[in-house]
Amino acid sequence: MEHDRQAGSFKKDSITLGGAVAMGTGVMIGAGIFALTGQIAQLAGPLFPLAFVVGAAVTGFSAYGYIKMSSTWPSSGGIAMILQKSYGTGAIAAGAALLMALSMVIAESLVARTFASYVLRPFDIIDGPLVPLLAVAVILFAFLVNIAGNRSVGLFSLVMASLKIGGIAVFGIAALWTSGFQFAAASGTVTAFSATGFIASVALAILAFKGFTTITNSGGEITDPHRNVGRAITISIALCVVVYLLVAFAVGSSLTLDQIVAARDYSLAEAAEPAFGQYGFYATVLLAAVATASGVLASVFAVSRMLAMLTDMKMIPHSHFGMSGPIQRHTLVYTVVIASTLAVFFDLSRIASLGAFFYLVMDMVVQWGVFRFMRRETGAAAPVLLMTLAFDVIVLAAFTTMKLQSDPAIVLYAVIGISGVFAFERAYLSSWMGAQSDHEH
Repeated sequence: MEHDRQAGSFKKDSITLGGAVAMGTGVMIGAGIFALTGQIAQLAGPLFPLAFVVGAAVTGFSAYGYIKMSSTWPSSGGIAMILQKSYGTGAIAAGAALLMALSMVIAESLVARTFASYVLRPFDIIDGPLVPLLAVAVILFAFLVNIAGNRSVGLFSLVMASLKIGGIAVFGIAALWTSGFQFAAASGTVTAFSATGFIASVALAILAFKGFTTITNSGGEITDPHRNVGRAITISIALCVVVYLLVAFAVGSSLTLDQIVAARDYSLAEAAEPAFGQYGFYATVLLAAVATASGVLASVFAVSRMLAMLTDMKMIPHSHFGMSGPIQRHTLVYTVVIASTLAVFFDLSRIASLGAFFYLVMDMVVQWGVFRFMRRETGAAAPVLLMTLAFDVIVLAAFTTMKLQSDPAIVLYAVIGISGVFAFERAYLSSWMGAQSDHEH
């Protein structure tokens, strides 16, 4: 808990179980539904609802290690704490922690671009400079709300999470009812899909659930963390899989697979029109705008806290660049700048792919660390950890194979990015890790 005390802004028992669930679902719902449904359908074919189920199952196995660590040592260091306890303060722990932080920044830009795609859809604008401009605008809005204070973020996230889940549930049930529970995505001129494509789609589905790590990163602040961290993660994943499945079937009941793929950046809005008419279309666009804007807000808040914690743990260097105020204010600025840059230069498909690569590599490092060094202290079952590692390897291999065929450049960007992160951390930490190592294994 030392890092929690050092980071002043982290308050013990300040987040209830309900608040933790709202925080987790707030990050998850937005990216998973509005940004990824169409892209998952493009890879998985008519089986795309099943991809969400498999993604939830793999995420459940993955969450096991995080829950065991966070329940044993509740800390607002979260994933950084898990990595540091497993590997010590060195380039492996710091590099994987930085990958996690960067995958969260990537999620911000993903959801921000999705916000822009939906808001501009009523004007028949699906490309052009307005998309990145509006994406940057919503990221800046999230920045302004964040600097207003933690209470504003907590209240806003709780209200928005409730609105999102309720609104999306109404959309899903009504669309299915209107269609007579027919699954149109199974018909039409379906493009070829394969088992490899389905497994690759699970990588994006996992990305839709990775928001559970936000709960892990707030472990030191959750009431009764030894019990409630695991509960909050389990409830969040369960809620999200229900919502995701409901919407996947609703979209599939209104559109053929080809239509879903063609409208992959705004598939819910496209599905609303045949089901509900013009008013339903506009209502869905409004719901998407609210959901994605709140998702950006929750993500900006979470990643700025994580970067501040990594700075406090001396895992990454820090420069004020002439700015005043606390470190978390500075990391908010860094977060906004990086996310805005990604939103400007990458489209939704590439942003999602980059996030999947970063997250899966980070998760493999975490799972191996818990298995190799911490399973006896935490009581974690070795078979579960090894199964999670195997799932990660299979999904990453399939996703890489598909991307090498469709967009090899993004694989190159991912390799350069991941290698660069670990090389940077090795250069930064090599001068003092020997004298200040807390690796006790």
